[in-house]
Amino acid sequence: MKHASHRCTLGTAALAVLLCLESAVAAEDATPGSCTRILDDRARLACYDRINGFVSPRLESEAPDPLAKTLTAATPPAQGSLIDSAWAFAPEADRYALGYYRPNYLLVARYTDDVNQEPFSPIFDAAESSEDLDNVEARFHLRFKGRVWAADDHRWGLWLAYTQQSQWQVYSEENSRPFRETNYEPEVFVSFRPDVELGGGFDWRLLNFGYNHQSNGRSQLLSRSWDRVFAEVGVERDRFALLARAWYRIPENSSDDDNPDIDRYLGYGDVTGVYKWREHSFSMMARGNWNTSKGALRLAWVTPPLLGPLRGYVQAFSGYGDSMIDYNWNQNIIGVGITVNDIL
Repeated sequence: MKHASHRCTLGTAALAVLLCLESAVAAEDATPGSCTRILDDRARLACYDRINGFVSPRLESEAPDPLAKTLTAATPPAQGSLIDSAWAFAPEADRYALGYYRPNYLLVARYTDDVNQEPFSPIFDAAESSEDLDNVEARFHLRFKGRVWAADDHRWGLWLAYTQQSQWQVYSEENSRPFRETNYEPEVFVSFRPDVELGGGFDWRLLNFGYNHQSNGRSQLLSRSWDRVFAEVGVERDRFALLARAWYRIPENSSDDDNPDIDRYLGYGDVTGVYKWREHSFSMMARGNWNTSKGALRLAWVTPPLLGPLRGYVQAFSGYGDSMIDYNWNQNIIGVGITVNDIL
C-alpha cells in the first residue's frame, strides 16, 4: 500500500507537470496546429480562444483566485452555540454526557473586606468562632453534571448534578489551617432545547426544570440548608448567552428551619450573562430581593489556556450569600486562581 501511495503521488505530480507544459506550449506557439496537440480539453479550448482573441468568462470565473484561497484559509470556522455545547444538545454529542457543570476552579487567594467571625441566624445566637479567622483564604469549587437519559435528537434530557464548595483557611498557620465552610448541592433536572427565534438576533436555546438541595452539613448553631424547585431559561446571540433562573423554596417546619429568612438575602432567582471574546470568557451574575434591597453581584474572567486545560480565573463578589454560612453577611471579595474549564 505504501508503494502504491507513492506511485499515485508521483503520477499526480507528473500529470500536473504535463498540463503546465501543454499550457506553456499553447501560450508560446498559439496556432491551430499547436492547439490540436493539447490533450486536456479545457486547455485546448483556451488555446483556440486565445487565437481568436476571446477569453471564456466561464473559465475565467472558475480559475482559482490565490487571494481568495488565502483569505478562506485564514478565516477561522464559525463557532457553535455556547448553550448547545454546554448542554450537549447537538445530535452527535454523547447521549450519556458526563462533564463539568460551569466553572470548576481553585482560588488560591481570596480577600474579603469583612470576614464573618460570628455567624448567626434568627433562631440561633451568634456562634463565636474558636479561631481568629484570616481575611485571606482559598476556595475549592467542584461541579459536575451527567445526563442519564436523552431523546434521540438530544433536545430532551434528564440530568443529575453535584456541586461542592469549600472555604479553606490555608494561610492561618496558627489555627492549623482549618476548612471554615463546605457547601453541598445535589440537583436533578430536565433540560429542553426550544430552538425559537426571538428577534434581534437572539435565539431561545435552553429550558430547565429541576430540584435543588443546598446545605453545609453542620449541626446546631452553624447548620444552614434549604430545598428549592427551579426553572431556568437560556437565550443567546452570537458569543453572548443570558441565563435567567427563578426558584421557589420548599417550606420546612419551623422547628427544623435553620435559616427561615434566607429569601430576604438570596431572593427568588438570579440572572447570569456570559460573553466570549476570542479565547477569553466573562460572566456576571446578579440576584436580589426587591422588597429588602438585599442581593449580590459576582463578576468572573476566564483567561485563554495557560498550560494544557488550565486557565487563569479571577472572581469578584459583592453582597450577601457568598456561602451558606454567610447567607446573611454582606462583604466584598476578590480572588485569583485557576480553572480547568470554561464558564458554561
